[in-house]
Order: sequence, then structure tokens, then C-alpha cells
Amino acid sequence: MQGVCVPILCVCICVTVLLRSAISQPRSESDTYTECTDGYHWDPQTEHCKDINECETIPDACKGEMKCFNHYGGYLCLPRSASLIPAPEPPITPAQPLNPCPLGYEPQGNSCVDIDECERHEHDCQPSQECINSVGAFTCQCPDGYRKVGTECVDIDECRYRYCQHRCVNVPGSFSCQCEPGFQLAGNNRSCIDVNECEMGAPCSQRCYNTYGTFLCRCDQGYELGPDGFECKDIDECSYSSYLCQYQCVNEPGKFSCVCPEGYRLLGTRMCQDINECETGEHECTETQNCVNIHGRYQCMDKNSCQEPYIQVSDNRCVCPVSNPACRELPFSIVHRYMSITSERSVPSDIFQIQATSVSARAYNTFRIRSGDENGDFYIRQINNISAMLVLARAVSGPREYTLDLEMVSINPLVNYQNNYQTSSALRLSIYVGPYTF
Repeated sequence: MQGVCVPILCVCICVTVLLRSAISQPRSESDTYTECTDGYHWDPQTEHCKDINECETIPDACKGEMKCFNHYGGYLCLPRSASLIPAPEPPITPAQPLNPCPLGYEPQGNSCVDIDECERHEHDCQPSQECINSVGAFTCQCPDGYRKVGTECVDIDECRYRYCQHRCVNVPGSFSCQCEPGFQLAGNNRSCIDVNECEMGAPCSQRCYNTYGTFLCRCDQGYELGPDGFECKDIDECSYSSYLCQYQCVNEPGKFSCVCPEGYRLLGTRMCQDINECETGEHECTETQNCVNIHGRYQCMDKNSCQEPYIQVSDNRCVCPVSNPACRELPFSIVHRYMSITSERSVPSDIFQIQATSVSARAYNTFRIRSGDENGDFYIRQINNISAMLVLARAVSGPREYTLDLEMVSINPLVNYQNNYQTSSALRLSIYVGPYTF
């Protein structure tokens, strides 16, 4: 136990003496930077104080079984079994010359000039930041769209400040404005102005009307807008009503037209009028025939229409001579007339008036249908002693032809008191029923 304690006391005493020696030495006025404390000597090459290895310079520095270990500024006497792990020596850097200028400046001649830390890369700005040199210092500036929080640059959410009129989209370091459909960005890239879709190829098939933020498609007369709101479809006016045209309606793109059957022409836009071929010369009757116009066509009638035993006395009048025994039971005269009526005429309808051209005094006249009305489609309504009306009793459809002999019977009691002298005359009326109701 005594062998172990003695070396420890020896070490403590040795170190203490050295420290006291180092502390107790007062610095005289003659000391320079080349003087070192005890345990060190000046090294002119490095211009630093260098430790003295007492274990080499002091003979028998440690007594007995103690081993000498050199230490900074002194030495240690430890058992031979002991060992020390020396700390690495600090790197020797050349002495920095004393800078007499303020921080951020350096001497230049007899004055101090600003140091450009940004140019020398002697700044601590982040890679995303820009170094801005200032007098005696520098600042780290964030790029546009960022703000500095501590030492970091944080993106500014410009959309929080409602920079855009419609929609704002924030992006790192910036933002973009977007407009609703039907609008486009104005020159300031923030406001939205209406787009005239009609001038930019709006898909309207016919007419386009621009409105605020959108557009409307419209169609020309005769068309209607389809379900897609763009295409215009033709309106089939003919399918809406059967009264658009008197005869037939023909649908056309955007409109309709009325047509008439053969023998008729269009009167106005929807009515049909019979063509009088006899007046227009559009007939093929010969010189020995008379042209008779009827609904939708014409008839060529022989100018001499008298049949035996009648003889012709004028263009349309035939007389049966009294001297001819065959005329005894026949009307004395027959006058030929022609007329035309439309189909499905409303009934009863007055269609022809019979008028006596010559009568005897005191004669009593009656009218009747002598022949041609086997189905009872007509009847006679007498108006007075010298005239009567032929009435259509039932609606008839054409084309159809009737030949009626309308007879006027005259009774004159003054001529023969015994036999009541009776005479008659007839009107042979040819009635043509047209194929249409017009």
C-alpha cells in the first residue's frame, strides 16, 4: 500500500509546483511575445511556444520504480504499468493579422472599405435566397412570391388576398387567375371579360346571340332548335294542320308551299283557282265545237247539239216543229246550258235559276225535272209564275256528270176553253261535278 501511495503524492506535488510556478511568475515589462511560461520554449519556425519534454531534459526525473510521462507544461511520474493517451495536438494555423476595422470592413491602405460578403461567398443565405450586399453587412432576400420566416423562405398564398376576379390558383412563388366558362383574362391577367362566342366559332347552325358569359342559338323562321341547343331542325308545317293549303301542302327546308291539282292554279299562297282553258286558249276544241269550262278541265261540245226531230235555230236552242207529228208529246223548244259545281257542296243549295223568256198573258206556268234525276239528287223550288230554282238536295262527289231536262209547262185557258191549251219548253242543263271541294 505504501508503494502505491508515494507515486501519487509525488505526481500531485510535482503538478502543483509547476502550476504555482506558472501562476506566480509576474510578467515584467521586458516580456515579449517570444517569451513562454515555464515548461515551454519559443519555437522560431512556428512562432509558437512549444512544450519542453522534461523526461528527456531532466536526468532521473522520476525516482525508484516510477516512469516519467511528459505532460503539457510539465511531466508525470507514474507506475511503470500505467499508460497515458495523449490528446491530439491542435492544428497549427498561421497567426491572423489583427484587423483594426469594424465588422464587415477590411483595411485598405489607411482606410477601411466594405467587404462584399455576397461576392466572396462569405454569407449564410439559403440556396433559394439571394444575397444582397449592404454597407458593412448583407441581407438574404427571398424571391418574388415568397416571404422570409426566420431563415427560411415560405411561399405566399396570393389567393388569400383575392387578387383574381373569378378563380385563383396558387403555385409555388406565384399564382394564376382563371375565368369561368364564357370569360377570358383581361390584359391585367386578373380581371375577366366576356367572350363573344359568336365571333369565335360558336356551334350554332344558324343564328348566334352573344350574352354575358354565354351565348344563345336561334333558328330562322321555319326551323326549331334541337335538344342539343345548337342544331336547327326543319319544322314540318304540313304535319301541324290540314288547313294550311286548300289542296296539298308540300314541306320544304324552312318553309312550306301549297300546290294545286292539274287544271288549277295557286291563288295567293294557299287557295286554288280553276283555270279557264276556254279563255286562256289552253284547249283543243275545233271550230265546230264550243269550249265549255268546268272545274279542273274543259269540255268540247258540238255547236249543233240538236237531235231529231229538233232543228237548230240558234247556237244553243233547238225547236221541234208543230207540224211534225213526232213533236206532239215533246217540249216545243230545248235550250242547252252547261254549269259546273264543286264536290261535297253543302245542301240544300241553290245552284241554277230557271227564267221564262216569253210567256202568254193569263198563262199559268209550272216547273219540273222532266228527266236525268233518277236518284233524286235535285228538286225544283218555284219562285213565281215565270221563274224557279234548281236545288241540290244531297251532297254529291265528283267527278260526275248530270244531264237534266228542266221543263216549264204553260197552261193558257183563254186560248181554248175546252182543251185548256198546254205548251212546254225545256232547258237541258249539263252539270259537271268537279273532283274537289274547290
